[in-house]
Amino acid sequence: MDWLQALILGLVQGLTEYLPVSSSGHLAIGAHIFGLNGEENLTFTVAVHVATVLSTLVILWGEIKWLFHGLLKGRMNDETRYALNIVVSMIPVGIVGVFFKDKVEQVFGSGLAIVGAMLLVTAFLLAFSYYYRPQYKAKISMRDAFIIGIAQACAVMPGLSRSGSTIATGLLLGNDKAKLAQFSFLMVIPPILGEALLDIIKAARHGAEAAVGSISTGALAIGFAAAFLSGCFACRWMIDIVKRGKLVYFAIYCAAVGVITLLCSFFF
Repeated sequence: MDWLQALILGLVQGLTEYLPVSSSGHLAIGAHIFGLNGEENLTFTVAVHVATVLSTLVILWGEIKWLFHGLLKGRMNDETRYALNIVVSMIPVGIVGVFFKDKVEQVFGSGLAIVGAMLLVTAFLLAFSYYYRPQYKAKISMRDAFIIGIAQACAVMPGLSRSGSTIATGLLLGNDKAKLAQFSFLMVIPPILGEALLDIIKAARHGAEAAVGSISTGALAIGFAAAFLSGCFACRWMIDIVKRGKLVYFAIYCAAVGVITLLCSFFF
């Protein structure tokens, strides 16, 4: 992987981690275009995922400070309930990530066909959440947090957007748009770090040389910086998009890219 490829893939990761268009699907498409294999991408994937976590911490630092300030009081309050909801939302993805992620990859793979199909599923979810009008809820309940966590667990499928699945599910449950966007991005921090840890363990099993592949330190740094900066932009932009209820445009995008990806998988 050269520096230009790292720059492009870093930008793609940072933008698509928060926009509801599937970062894993777009990275798979990018890797296919550049002719990169999984092992060569392993170190790079860990680096750009950590970069997107850092971008979340920067953009949502005010909410994170509020959360920890309340937790340090050592009593049940709004902050503690919010933190408990995040923990509850992590249960499904934790189970799937630890016990079933490799099996999912073995059964479905990460080829263009499955990416295209899951992009179409993402498009359906976004469109349905746009037109469906459920009863409004002022707060995200623990039950809703668990259901949103199930949606996040399903997003281990390449091409099924993590942010798209969680936000669409939360909207279908009737949760407030602004609060839902923040919750969706905060709840994703532990799973992304956990996924990075699993990738590091996987890299260790294959040996350090296989994990690094042909990527240089400079290219890795460029990809990290690109993912961080584009992640900051996308995170802030996405919160505003959810508030204004404009997810239907991403449904159209995912549907178009999904169809093109499926056609490419069959004819190329």
